[in-house]
Amino acid sequence: MELAMQKEKAKHLRADILKMLYLCQSGHPGGSLSTVEMLMALYYNDVMKFDPKNPKWEGRDRLVLSKGHACPALYAVLADLGFFPREDLWTLRKLHSHLQGHPDMKKTPGIDMNTGSLGQGVAVAGGIAMALKQKGSSNRVFAIVGDGEIQEGLVWEAAMSAAHYKLDNLTVMLDHNGLQIDGSNDQVMSLGDVMKKYEAFGFECVKVDGHDIEAIVKAVNTPHEGKPLFVCCETHKGHGVSFMEDQFGWHGKAPSKEDYENALKELGVSDNG
Repeated sequence: MELAMQKEKAKHLRADILKMLYLCQSGHPGGSLSTVEMLMALYYNDVMKFDPKNPKWEGRDRLVLSKGHACPALYAVLADLGFFPREDLWTLRKLHSHLQGHPDMKKTPGIDMNTGSLGQGVAVAGGIAMALKQKGSSNRVFAIVGDGEIQEGLVWEAAMSAAHYKLDNLTVMLDHNGLQIDGSNDQVMSLGDVMKKYEAFGFECVKVDGHDIEAIVKAVNTPHEGKPLFVCCETHKGHGVSFMEDQFGWHGKAPSKEDYENALKELGVSDNG
């Protein structure tokens, strides 16, 4: 898909995210909107190997959305790619829906790991990467983590393990939007220099504009033989909707009807069902 078309696609994915959250009046818009280009870089640019018609294909690469509350963004991408019907999106968080408020690999096609308890997903991603190496597989594993999430100690145990076992099939992508549920990272628990920290743990490290799809694709393809890769994606929480952007209050707040309609106008996208 041409880059210009991907930018237009991003607007429609954001509209689908907002519609999901508006209809169920629950969920996390801020961190879902900030991850859109990160997911698009992986799924629309021949970075990841996958098959929507065979979601459990052994030859696929794996994605672990460690910041599981951002799953509306992943659901929007998976539906767009044909893993399940787009109409299913409007059942988010509803009784008997296969689209839960956090990813469920047993219910949703295209989900490789249950996540939600922050810090655990990236550790599991390391375990998957290790298992693939032991099987002699060349498949890659990608883990998307949040910056509030890396305040969890388990994230750093996972980093130490990934470097020790030379998991160069593992890429950790940080959604570094600077905000979390209670405020800024610096107010809640300063992260310090995350690039230097991951370098110290033994990762190959790259920093990139997390809303520049082309730059993210280049970053995740950085050579890193013998080392896991860390890509620090500098993003904006609520990106694409001006009144949500860089506002921690939109971490876990569903849009009202007026909010939803105003956001669609700003995106230039109509509610087409």
